[in-house]
Amino acid sequence: MHLWNMFVAAILGLVEGLTEFAPVSSTGHMIIVDDLILKSNHLYGVEAANVFKVVIQMGSILAAVVVFWDRFLNLLGLKKNITKEQLYGERLKLTQVIVGLLPAAVLGFLFENYIDSHLFSIKTVLFTLVAGAILMIAADLLRPRRPKTETVDQITYTQAFLIGLFQCLSLWPGFSRSGSTISGGVLLGLSHRAASDFTFIMAVPIMFGASFLSLVKHWDAVTAQTIPFFIVGFISAFIFALLAIRFFLKLINKVKLIPFAVYRIIVAVVLFVLFVYQ
Repeated sequence: MHLWNMFVAAILGLVEGLTEFAPVSSTGHMIIVDDLILKSNHLYGVEAANVFKVVIQMGSILAAVVVFWDRFLNLLGLKKNITKEQLYGERLKLTQVIVGLLPAAVLGFLFENYIDSHLFSIKTVLFTLVAGAILMIAADLLRPRRPKTETVDQITYTQAFLIGLFQCLSLWPGFSRSGSTISGGVLLGLSHRAASDFTFIMAVPIMFGASFLSLVKHWDAVTAQTIPFFIVGFISAFIFALLAIRFFLKLINKVKLIPFAVYRIIVAVVLFVLFVYQ
């Protein structure tokens, strides 16, 4: 076990954990940190590096499951001690989550090969970083003065479906799943916290499904040599995603989206200078 390799795994897990659920594009950050500085594909090969990115994403997914554990139990009908008000009153339903997932799941299935072949490049990520920032700024400027939907339990089926359509934008690498869906939710009258909660809940099944399929596809890269590398990255991503999600959910109603949009534009400028303007 090389210490440098474990350091690389821990740093990439940190980057993944801190950026996966914030509306700043984890893809853009991974390009800067991994492709430019750490170059994990040189350690065990390109296929192992791709599997590693799937593994650390699953660490982030697990963190979201932990944060929303009671909510997922509730959705699956497994939570005990549910009051009559919770049972018959306003409550986010599993069918609403499914409705929100359908648009991106269908488009992702149909265009997976095209996305992998044509949209994973520096220039496309640059474009979507800026486009996503513009959407986030527009959402904050055009949102209703008073949200119609204060909590995630008040989301309607129509809102869930329309937020799902916004999530389709995140199929283009660099757009950011949370950036597109939180913006869409805010434009549809959700509070920033309600839009964030729904975004993170939807992210778990769609990210887990995509990660699981990718892991099965590249299972040959999982060897006795790479497993310690994967484990360190997974643990790092889980810990930092757990911290980032809790912090973000406390922060989002106060700072809104524009500060994150400005940060995205800064990341785009850095990418342009490092990779394009040479």
